[in-house]
Amino acid sequence: MTSRIAVRQLVYIALMAVLIAACAWVTIPVGPVPFTLQTFGVFCALALLGGRDGTLSVLVYLAIGAIGAPVFSGFAGGIGKIVGPTGGYMLGFIAAGLIYWAAERLFGRTAPVRIASMIVGNVACYAFGTAWFMVVAPSKPGLASALSLCVLPYVIPDLCKIVCACLFARALRSRIRMS
Repeated sequence: MTSRIAVRQLVYIALMAVLIAACAWVTIPVGPVPFTLQTFGVFCALALLGGRDGTLSVLVYLAIGAIGAPVFSGFAGGIGKIVGPTGGYMLGFIAAGLIYWAAERLFGRTAPVRIASMIVGNVACYAFGTAWFMVVAPSKPGLASALSLCVLPYVIPDLCKIVCACLFARALRSRIRMS
């Protein structure tokens, strides 16, 4: 396999960045961390494109948002959103992608590996985002408070998003030529 990225792959990376943005716009503002479909978009990108290209689509999404395009939840954009209290969860998407990529390289792209690596990646996203929230949030919540606000309400929905992303990617992969 060559390390060069073909035009088709670039298009898929861009399309997945757009999917993540569209999923971020589906927002239910609850508590300090809004409920969005961003993680669904991230998991779809990883499941469809693999670890490397899926992680690149996350990086493209974050870069577009960092320069000010309104691609984050609530149609927000700018570096301030990334360095704000909930920005750690978005940066955690990179960790999730890197974990997926590593698992894929070590154990292959079987369904159990995909699901397990997404779950571990999501836990890493929670850990990074919660630690970030505890440091950056104006109220400086403790661990128990941060977990009850920012993680516990999202565990079951995120598990559902992982399953749906895997099913969606499997159905879509059979209908398009990936590479």
